[in-house]
Amino acid sequence: MMNKIKLNDGNLIPSIGFGTYKATKTEGVLAVKNALDKGYRLLDTAAIYQNEEEVGQGIKESGVPREDIFVTTKVWRENMGYEETKKALDISLEKLGLDYIDLYLIHWPANYKNFGDDWKKVNADTWRAMEELQAAGKIKSIGVSNFWEEHLEALLETAKVIPAINQLEFHPGYWQPELKAYCEKKNIVIEAWSPLARGKVFNNEVLISIAKKHNKSISQVCLRWCLQHNTIAIPKSNTLERIIDNMNIFDFELSDQDMDQINNLPKMGFSGEVPNEWPDYVV
Repeated sequence: MMNKIKLNDGNLIPSIGFGTYKATKTEGVLAVKNALDKGYRLLDTAAIYQNEEEVGQGIKESGVPREDIFVTTKVWRENMGYEETKKALDISLEKLGLDYIDLYLIHWPANYKNFGDDWKKVNADTWRAMEELQAAGKIKSIGVSNFWEEHLEALLETAKVIPAINQLEFHPGYWQPELKAYCEKKNIVIEAWSPLARGKVFNNEVLISIAKKHNKSISQVCLRWCLQHNTIAIPKSNTLERIIDNMNIFDFELSDQDMDQINNLPKMGFSGEVPNEWPDYVV
């Protein structure tokens, strides 16, 4: 039932994925296996999550062919730069036990606060390394995460490849519509992290009402809202029931009125993390 979205490089990505943040040790391996067993084919991890080994083990034990799984991981801010990025990818590949990554992202952009006037160069050097790794076949698609328009504009001054993805905090109550519109103009697909607003959506009366109307869970309504925004959601859960629930969003559709109501919800669930202020962010 799951459809796929074509990226600007021609590659196809599943329209919903499985986030693995905090999915570590035996529980993490089991969560990945359960997700793949229930039909997920997009897995999202990152070097800083410290669970690439578990994700790789889950893939291996699942029995699902590697070519059927779309694996995303990310280079962490402390490993940015040309040589450092290449080394970081090799480490991720080794931990995952894979020969290639389907999508590699810059986790957070270098910023003026931490790099001064060199911030643009750090992002550009990192991206150049990723372009070369893509050309070498170690990465299928390359993208960014938490990039605002100013970071993308700077990157595009030297980039040969336009990012395929920009992974953003995107959920009811905080969905960055201006940035989304900018990315759409550049043919950059948005991928939504924290699509359930850190659990804040579950007590919202508007979402409760819409969920009852469709005889769906609040999670399913939020993920369907992401889908109808042409945005890829990557919910995370280690609970089998929720893993299954989050996948079942393809048998109903939100009305224009539903979408408008959700679009206009007041701010809620915002992480407080912005790309120009790290390293205040703590995983």
